[in-house]
Amino acid sequence: MYPRLVIDLEKLNHNTRFLVDKMKKNQLSITAITKLYGADSRIISLFDTYSEIEYFGDSRVRNLMTYQGSNKKKILIRIPMHSEVAEVVKYADISFNSEISTIRHLNEEAKRQGKKHQILIMIDFGDLREGFFEEADWMRAIAEIVKMPNIEIIGLGVNLMCYGGVIPDEVNLGKLVACAQIVEKAFDLKLEMISGGNSSSLYLLGSENESTLLPPGITNLRIGDAFFTGESSLGTTFSEMHNDVFTLFAEIIELKEKPSYPIGKIDVDAFGKVPVFEDKGLRLKGILAVGRQDIAFDGLYPDDDQLEIIGASSDHLLIDFTGSKRRYQVGDVVKFRLHYGAVLQAFTSKYVTKEYIEMTK
Repeated sequence: MYPRLVIDLEKLNHNTRFLVDKMKKNQLSITAITKLYGADSRIISLFDTYSEIEYFGDSRVRNLMTYQGSNKKKILIRIPMHSEVAEVVKYADISFNSEISTIRHLNEEAKRQGKKHQILIMIDFGDLREGFFEEADWMRAIAEIVKMPNIEIIGLGVNLMCYGGVIPDEVNLGKLVACAQIVEKAFDLKLEMISGGNSSSLYLLGSENESTLLPPGITNLRIGDAFFTGESSLGTTFSEMHNDVFTLFAEIIELKEKPSYPIGKIDVDAFGKVPVFEDKGLRLKGILAVGRQDIAFDGLYPDDDQLEIIGASSDHLLIDFTGSKRRYQVGDVVKFRLHYGAVLQAFTSKYVTKEYIEMTK
């Protein structure tokens, strides 16, 4: 069945071993982020065999619930909703937090469940997503939290690149380490996790012949897509890793020569956007049976680099086949590598078949 997403577990295992060894060399603990692939059980099982991966993290409690049998510590990496605190305390060992009202609810719920819930305090150094922004605010919050009997602060964290595109570097991650030192001294705490961001921070570890630029004191990174793409979010690639753990196959359902510019008055498309076209004359244009409901098409890279993706609707992917030397026909299948957004959506879509290439013995 197409569209089909193929997951190469052999290549994933190779990539995982490389990154695990690299992180271990730099004395960093690993939080494997599971949201990219919807906490797929086959991938979870592979990661679960690595003792060096100490934590599983996800932004949705529903995903954390699916691997409660694992002995990894489970982290909710999205700030909890008030409406889900019971589930957070039940299924997450640790949660990331930046709202004192939410932490109060977590404390009350942990008391009801007879637990002590661990938290990381998130600090915002300019990416402008989650986190306390002013030092006075997080110091005031921590002063209250340390008195809560059912909450334990185990660390500080920062998120970078995901929203504002702010690059993790020696300066902002150095600030995180400095904040941790302030907290430890002011409140007589020993913080076990100083979480210095996601895959975008990997470039700071350098290559085999380069020294690390990661500030001393960072103890943890949250790694998601790098396991599958062999690169950090900054495009830094590791030549030792595979970049095609995931591949998508989609079938051609129409292939015709058509104008490149629509005929008639143009208004917004089905997604409320005004499309822009370049008139290139007649082109050999094909339609594949996959669309925006299944895939983020701007995260697709055709195996045939002469193909040009020109757009997509909810159920159709439009491609210009004119420049290709291959002679495609209706019924043929086109292969794609995928970037982060495309993988995320492909695993979310129930219409994309998942197939696995098993590890060799």
